[in-house]
Amino acid sequence: MPDRKKLSQLPSVDECLKSPAGEEWLKKYYRKIIVRSIRETIDAKRKELIEGADSDISVDAIAAEIEKSIIRHSAYKLRPLINASGVVIHTNLGRSILSDRALENIVSTARSYSNLEYEIEKGKRGKRYSHIKDILVELTGAEDAVVVNNNAAAVLICLDTFAKEKEVIVSRGELVEIGGSFRIPEVMKSSGAILREVGTTNKTHLTDYENAVCGNTGLLLKVHQSNYKISGFTEEVPVSELIRVGKEFRIPVVSDLGSGCMISLSPYGIQDEPTVQEEIMEGADIVTFSGDKLLGGPQAGLIVGRKKLIQKIQTNPMMRAMRIDKMTFAALEATLMQYLDEEKALMQIPTLRMLTESEDIIKKRAKKIFKALKKPVSESADIDVQPEQSRAGGGSLPEADFPTYVVSIRTHKITVNALEKKLRLGNPPVIARIKENELLIDARTIQDREIKTLVTCVIAAFNK
Repeated sequence: MPDRKKLSQLPSVDECLKSPAGEEWLKKYYRKIIVRSIRETIDAKRKELIEGADSDISVDAIAAEIEKSIIRHSAYKLRPLINASGVVIHTNLGRSILSDRALENIVSTARSYSNLEYEIEKGKRGKRYSHIKDILVELTGAEDAVVVNNNAAAVLICLDTFAKEKEVIVSRGELVEIGGSFRIPEVMKSSGAILREVGTTNKTHLTDYENAVCGNTGLLLKVHQSNYKISGFTEEVPVSELIRVGKEFRIPVVSDLGSGCMISLSPYGIQDEPTVQEEIMEGADIVTFSGDKLLGGPQAGLIVGRKKLIQKIQTNPMMRAMRIDKMTFAALEATLMQYLDEEKALMQIPTLRMLTESEDIIKKRAKKIFKALKKPVSESADIDVQPEQSRAGGGSLPEADFPTYVVSIRTHKITVNALEKKLRLGNPPVIARIKENELLIDARTIQDREIKTLVTCVIAAFNK
């Protein structure tokens, strides 16, 4: 039977708020969160008493539980974490990390008013896309540029602008799923365009495009296979040849690059990833690509190409729904400015640095983590440094394996799955991967500033 006397002695919300602990909480946290946490804790104590527990229900006794609840409710749902998975452009973990310059520019422009749509020299309203156009034109060699909120939106607005209720010719081998079940055919349908498939899954010839052109053709669409590869008995039509068809029939050619590489990765063993500049030089009328994949910036869809066509896109009413905000502009402009010096871009843009970093540097980082962990976890696990393979991720460079080094942990007292869970639920969360009953911490995606915190998290996971 529940102790009714004790139930009646449960403290009120007001008592908790007026206690010394309550006064401190009110200085640091939001009142609504404090009240919610107090009520939750009191309700939990009431349930314990009803179930026959002999709990201490004084304000001092339950203060620690209340504060724990307050901290939990005060935490942001979007949290920083440590990516130890080795997947550089991890879609589930926010894709690209922004560079220091991008972060600095966000802070400096977002903390005050800015000239987002204002021409300072003329003292009148301006166009927000003018801020980003010049640097994109300089870097890519295109005549004009515009930016929307992601690459799916970039493709969608191109289709809506040039091919609404018209046919779009695309190879069957390029009807890709972008991610999250968003597929090129479905994007076309949403835009009002009519899909005209040509060729086969593995082979498409120039004559397939030529024979498909009719009076209702609005676009020729080339989709880069950025998230998969078909190998073996294959053939595809390069943009340069599609351009000839487009010019002959006066039909725009749109090249959807997806990942948006701006620096050749050939010196790093990646041969099949075209750059935006190369597509423009080949003659593509419009090139679309992402801002947060190989470019290494914020989420955005960049559209570059012929001035006449870009201006037509800018007048599409859908631009209002797809435009980017001032913080994205700030991050994107700062990222693009870094490409003016390719050597510095490779060092200062985190995505590029992680993808092109030498094995020696990664090995040194792995050994540093290993050295810090070896003694504290020696009784609970075998730990070692091993060669492994990282991936680009984010639907980029699907066939590329990047040699890396990992810290491997083989547990004794708990299962490797239990260790992975403890790390994932830690503060901050650490996202690692399991392979052959070992937990792998990939040094490629560990930032140098995170090593001390990572080590603390791993030791804490073993000590819990």
